Amino acid sequence: MKSAYELAMERLEESEPEVKLTDEQKAELAAIDDKFKAKIAERELFLDDLIRKAEMEGSFLELPQLQEQKSREISALKDECEAAKETARKG
Repeated sequence: MKSAYELAMERLEESEPEVKLTDEQKAELAAIDDKFKAKIAERELFLDDLIRKAEMEGSFLELPQLQEQKSREISALKDECEAAKETARKG
């Protein structure tokens, strides 16, 4: 007798079959990941530096704007990364 989990996994497999990735696709996904990790790190460093400068200068009105900008840009880069990876998965 199958457990509820096993039955659910069978139904999921029927509705959305598992996608098998080629070695080339795996390499491309890894390259995309590396590229976007570097972009994200670059933006974080740049914006963190701006935030530190604003704190040192006492520009406390700019801080929330800079932190929001950092959050927006990081989120946009992550979304862009996922879109690129989805394109690579579809081949």
